[in-house]
Amino acid sequence: MFDNVRKNFGFGCMRLPMQGGEVDYAEFNKMIDAFIENGFNYFDTAHGYLDGKSEIALRDCLVSRYPREKYILTNKLTDVYFNSESQVRPFFESQLKICGVDYFDFYLMHAQSEQVFSHFKKCRAYEQALEFKKEGKIKHFGISFHDRAEVLDRILTEYPQIEAVQIQLNYVDFDDPVVQSKKCYDVCRRHNKPVIVMEPVKGGNLVNLPREAKKYIDVLKGGSPASYAIRFAAGFDGIFMVLSGMSNMEQMLDNISYMKDFKPLDEREMRAVQEVCGVFKGMNLIPCTACRYCTAGCPKRISIPDLFECLNTKNIYHDLNADYYYREVHTKTGGKASECIKCGKCEAVCPQHLPIRNLLLDVAKEFEG
Repeated sequence: MFDNVRKNFGFGCMRLPMQGGEVDYAEFNKMIDAFIENGFNYFDTAHGYLDGKSEIALRDCLVSRYPREKYILTNKLTDVYFNSESQVRPFFESQLKICGVDYFDFYLMHAQSEQVFSHFKKCRAYEQALEFKKEGKIKHFGISFHDRAEVLDRILTEYPQIEAVQIQLNYVDFDDPVVQSKKCYDVCRRHNKPVIVMEPVKGGNLVNLPREAKKYIDVLKGGSPASYAIRFAAGFDGIFMVLSGMSNMEQMLDNISYMKDFKPLDEREMRAVQEVCGVFKGMNLIPCTACRYCTAGCPKRISIPDLFECLNTKNIYHDLNADYYYREVHTKTGGKASECIKCGKCEAVCPQHLPIRNLLLDVAKEFEG
């Protein structure tokens, strides 16, 4: 489908091994080596990942250690880094420099939604990216997308030059009326666009399963919870790449074990993940993936994903550990849910379209009484 892409499994670099707030280069080097030695070569990043540390870590641990033809590097153009047409090219050039490469294999218009797309159009960002392709500075042009299927259809109709679309797809969100994974997937198929999958394990939610859900996976006596989630996503027609954000070698080796010789879910496995879906829908959990887009612009520095995790944990396990983490870890120096000023910046960038302001009221009610 695309030159030099070896397998349908990619290394998502939004969640990397960390130590003391910095990327753990020793662990990251080992993970990259294992990934490449087992025949995989696709790496995905963006300037905002890990506050800019993701691009730098890829330069130091991948680009400086491997010949350019050994890996596929995807980067993205994010709306918060340009306010005018004249700022797009300098930002793009700075990304090339930070990563230490002369070109990106894939360059995606990041987190497209109706509002973000309007900003990109105003700044002629799509047209400029296509110029970068003509200049050989990107090999393939695409988008990542977080909105309704009708918006995706409009973008693909207006820009048929788009070569690949990155969407959220996992077995819990597949039929979700808000995320619209299936509807977006169907739009990609109608436009004959290869699909890149992000969040196949829903930010770890499909790895650390509630006890009531895990029993359906355990009875299979096969792979890890992550294996069924990633294989579910990779099993659809037209899936070009499935990304996994791996933060340690254990996760890397587990993913390699079932993606090296990929097999789609069989009927028994598919029934099991549908049972897990039923459990999630019945628990009324907050479907946050901890992408942390919401925290960057929060004027009160509220660690929104961590507070949501506390509430989910309380609902799952019904113990006091969540209360401790809320008070003593995540809000000890401020950033309580009750401090939200309801500015709405978080909701404007949430890929899950969560009513964050209202959910923070629920968090405050539970933990602050």
